[in-house]
Amino acid sequence: MDLIELWAIFGPGVAGAVFGAGWWIWLDAVVCSSTTVPFLHYLPGIFASLAGLMFNCVRKEDIDYSPYDEGEWRHK
Repeated sequence: MDLIELWAIFGPGVAGAVFGAGWWIWLDAVVCSSTTVPFLHYLPGIFASLAGLMFNCVRKEDIDYSPYDEGEWRHK
């Protein structure tokens, strides 16, 4: 097995773990902070969560494109 095949297998799990760890650290910092945090500081976490949700809503088959595949716009 080469590196590309291993990355295809383990890459999504590693990316999810890194995203989850970052989200958890951000949430822990917000909750455990002794000072009040302005709403502006919540926006990066909110946007990152929404971006992660949007990334997971798209199927890989929808973004995989090859100009040589048969498609609905190909001339017959």
